Amino acid sequence: MIPVSTLPAPMEQWLAHLLTQRRYSPHTIDGYRHDLRHLVDCHPAEPLDHYTESHVRLALARLHAQHGKPRSLARALAAWRGFFRWWAPASGMASNPAATVHAPKIPHNLPQALSVEQVQVLLDQPGQPRPTGAVAWRDQAMFEILYSSGLRLAELVSLDWRYVRAGGYESRSWIDLDAGEVTVQGKGRKTRSVPLGSVAADAVRHWLALRGQLPVAADADSGAALFVGVRGHRIAPRVVQKQLDLLAVRAGLPVHIHPHGLRHSFASHMLQSAQDLRAVQEMLGHANIATTQIYTRLDFQHLAKVYDKAHPRAQRRKDK
Repeated sequence: MIPVSTLPAPMEQWLAHLLTQRRYSPHTIDGYRHDLRHLVDCHPAEPLDHYTESHVRLALARLHAQHGKPRSLARALAAWRGFFRWWAPASGMASNPAATVHAPKIPHNLPQALSVEQVQVLLDQPGQPRPTGAVAWRDQAMFEILYSSGLRLAELVSLDWRYVRAGGYESRSWIDLDAGEVTVQGKGRKTRSVPLGSVAADAVRHWLALRGQLPVAADADSGAALFVGVRGHRIAPRVVQKQLDLLAVRAGLPVHIHPHGLRHSFASHMLQSAQDLRAVQEMLGHANIATTQIYTRLDFQHLAKVYDKAHPRAQRRKDK
């Protein structure tokens, strides 16, 4: 039986390939590792090249029985399918055993977006003193960028303070204050450039002027990082979430805000104002415009609420 803490060598090789060659994020690799481990644990005595569609279906059924949600089941199946697509031809397997297995349909829940007024309260902090000190301006700059440019959390923390190519290190994502532009490598290693608003750019300048107050680790990644933690290393996504929670509490907002919520707010507010779906798709880095169209549903909800309140015959009388 394979110990729960290890994976067969081919699976480890595939994960290493994704990390080093495909440059998947460590978070994605951790998720795939967990999913592969579940598959192996379901069939501990079965050689990988003996797997069939039945083995995959059984593993998926057990994951569902453990109260796995549709999104989790879909991710697990994607990991299994991806591994066998990569390994099956080299191993002599006749086919990919996960190729014809389908996960439950994922419900298209609307993203949680803030109103324009809520974003203003969050970022402007009316009644509160202006940020002081390196950490406060770092946080202000991070959240201004998230809302200004619609970045994913992983894209935000990957930003360098400028393009760097030296000593074996090369930037994947960076900021150009003079051009008012952010360049990021998003999902699927696709690079895109998005505008950076003047308010966000000013916040970044304030932060960079104070960045020297925090230690900077000696490695090239930390030295190039736009945002660092109090120990000098590139800031971790969990720290960004924690600092946003603190900011929301100080602002007195009655909602839980995830960094991705600022990306959703960016998309929703851009569509409400510009009505240009293709432009928003490009800025968000969506490969499929159907993903961006979710925000048109969000915008319609806003319009429907306005209609219900304003139109004299929009709502049924309750006293019939």
